[in-house]
Amino acid sequence: MKLITWNVQWFCGLDGVVSVERVLSEARAMADFDVLCLQEVAVNYPRLAGDAGFDQVERVRQLLPGFEVFFGAAVDELGPDGQRQRFGNLIATRLPVTQVQHHALPYPADVGVSSMPRMCTSATVLTATGPLRIMTTHLEYFSKRQRLAQANALRDLHAQACAQAAQPPRSDDSGGPFRSKPHTISALLCGDFNFEATDPAYACIQQNRPDATSLLDAWRVLHGDAPHDPTFHVFDKRYGPEPVCCDFVFASADLTNRISCVHVNIDTRASDHQPVLIELG
Repeated sequence: MKLITWNVQWFCGLDGVVSVERVLSEARAMADFDVLCLQEVAVNYPRLAGDAGFDQVERVRQLLPGFEVFFGAAVDELGPDGQRQRFGNLIATRLPVTQVQHHALPYPADVGVSSMPRMCTSATVLTATGPLRIMTTHLEYFSKRQRLAQANALRDLHAQACAQAAQPPRSDDSGGPFRSKPHTISALLCGDFNFEATDPAYACIQQNRPDATSLLDAWRVLHGDAPHDPTFHVFDKRYGPEPVCCDFVFASADLTNRISCVHVNIDTRASDHQPVLIELG
């Protein structure tokens, strides 16, 4: 199973050109992915750099035949012209999907700090080895308070799903919304976390639990103490002079022996972030 996660900056490359086609082409060149998780996908934001004044979710859907596309809008608002605008995360997959959930993340007040609502989109897919829960997110950049609260919430969402797997609800074959759903402890949590490995929020997500529901940085599992390849500030220095890693894939403890590849494409300039590929054997 191959997954790519990428903050695509509303598909705006470092040349200022917005191109969904270019981003998907570069993702395909990285791997024949089964799951594609994208952050900063826009719908009808013409004033964003390069002009994101169209439905990027629908464009992705058109360009990925055979894939189901699920979009979770962290921001859902009316623009100055009264047109509905949305901004958030997307999961596209060619694997069978059994359920999708969109979780609003904490948004505590932080006076004087720019911020926007954040969310986590979760899709449970069926793989050759069983159900796998894919979670993708984009945490707050400017507010440390919000970012730490959001990291805590992500850890708790995973623990909640694991508890459902351990003690599933009563079996229901009625065919209605209460019908039984597959629950699993197996999960990949990926996205742009806007923190580095030295940040308390990084450790928070990986907090060990006695019930084996821990999430672990897949890069560390595979590469040990080797420094993370950078995913931000590689070419674009607007937000800092030194390259850093803030895009991660965290894997549930039961998946660690299946991680065969974690790779960062440090060459592409199709966004201000670099994409990350993970492969499970």
